[in-house]
Amino acid sequence: MQPTHMNLKILLPFKIFRENTGVMRIVVPTHAGSYGLLPHRLDCAAAIQPGILTFETQTQGEVYVAIDEGVLVKTGFDVLISVRNAVEGTDLGALRAVVEQEFLNLNEQEQTLRSVLAKLESGFIRRFTAFGHE
Repeated sequence: MQPTHMNLKILLPFKIFRENTGVMRIVVPTHAGSYGLLPHRLDCAAAIQPGILTFETQTQGEVYVAIDEGVLVKTGFDVLISVRNAVEGTDLGALRAVVEQEFLNLNEQEQTLRSVLAKLESGFIRRFTAFGHE
């Protein structure tokens, strides 16, 4: 008899955030919209964007976790989610605020930093090229 539940593990860069067995369904935010997983879904991988991850177990009911960007990999009945940051809570409004304030702002800061680094790199390359022609 095949299992009818999944094993979910949420990993952060420095620890295991959460590990659950008996997970009946999982919904994760992706760039293409929400992505649902059931136990018998084919194996897959997906890029996750900041948002609210939802999963359901018989004992806990629905559980909500605010997650930062990361990756999901489903192999068999095991689902591994690796994200930069995660916060668990029961108030969806508060979790949504965490996503908007912490995770999305971090992405804006990273974009600004990448833009500054690109300008520095292009300036360095320009000066290096000019130095080579002297």
